[in-house]
Amino acid sequence: MKPGTSGISRIIDATGYSLKGIKAAYIHEAAFRQEIALAVMLTVASFWLAENVYQWLVLVIPLLILLIVELLNSAIENTVDRIGDELHELAGRAKDMGSAAVMFSLLLIAICWSAVLWDHYFA
Repeated sequence: MKPGTSGISRIIDATGYSLKGIKAAYIHEAAFRQEIALAVMLTVASFWLAENVYQWLVLVIPLLILLIVELLNSAIENTVDRIGDELHELAGRAKDMGSAAVMFSLLLIAICWSAVLWDHYFA
C-alpha cells in the first residue's frame, strides 16, 4: 500500500485535489469554460423539456460526459506540452485523439437532445 493518508482524510484530500483540477481547467482552458456554459444552459433547458426523469437523465448525462472528456483531453494536452515543445507524430496523435473524444461527446449530446426533442414535438 502507498504511504499517505487513509480513510476519511484521504477522501477529503482527494476532493480537494479534484476541486483544484476543476479550478485549473476553468482558469486555463477556454474550451472547458465554453462547455461549462453550454452544460449550464442545457441543464436549465432540460428541466423544461424533459417529460420524466428518464428523459432528463438522457439530456443531462451526456453533458457530464462532455465535461469529463474535456478534463481528460486537457490533461493529455498539458502532459504532452510538459514533455516537450518539439513537433512529434505521437504527441500530435495523442492530442488529436483527445480532441476526437471531445467531438464524439458533443455528437452524443446532439443525438440525445435530438431524440428527446423529436419525441417531445413529433411523436
